[in-house]
Amino acid sequence: MDKKISLFNWSGGKDSCLALHHTLAANTFEVRCLLTTVNEAFNRVSMHGVREALLIAQAESIGIPLYQVRLSASPTMEAYEESMHKHLDTLRSKGVEYSIFGDIFLEDLRTYREQELRKIGLNAVFPLWKRDTKELIAEFITLGYRTIVVCAQKGLEDFCGRVIDEHFIADLPAGIDPCGENGEFHTFVFDGPIFKHPIQFSLGEKVYKEFPKPKAEEGETSGYWYIDLLP
Repeated sequence: MDKKISLFNWSGGKDSCLALHHTLAANTFEVRCLLTTVNEAFNRVSMHGVREALLIAQAESIGIPLYQVRLSASPTMEAYEESMHKHLDTLRSKGVEYSIFGDIFLEDLRTYREQELRKIGLNAVFPLWKRDTKELIAEFITLGYRTIVVCAQKGLEDFCGRVIDEHFIADLPAGIDPCGENGEFHTFVFDGPIFKHPIQFSLGEKVYKEFPKPKAEEGETSGYWYIDLLP
């Protein structure tokens, strides 16, 4: 049976990695590329702040070509969508029909992705959708994957720079999703079954940054701690 031609939306983090693990194991999709948005001003993954060099190292170890969508430091929603549509249309013209995500339960985000992809003629796929996040993180650890928290919300700074294991999960405060699915923290995966070899890095500076809250009152901000990973 012919495989379905797809792109994979790659953040470099654990949910993305586990979704790719299951996609490859199912063997029904041909993943043409790992698509990641990168901050052009700083050469870092847009959401997580991970250096481009480590993103490239991940893709090389996994063995799937990396496709970068390079964005300005703070693009407007309109500029973001225009850039994404252009790149996705290019990939569609080369035979890609499916766009795979690691989302778990954020309904509004799924709806947005599906709506935007329909405009281009692509189908969205969510391998982890509605799975229990406690089970997902346990599976991720049991499979032998290793991931480090690269950014965490204000109040979770002690978790920034920690490798996720059973002790990490046990230490999380009540109300924090074990997969950080509500945006509590983001990660960088550096080893596991789909990697040919581990990604080498050392820990750099930890910094705090604040950003305007989406759909918030003027002046409202949200803060994140970031740990720099040095290739």
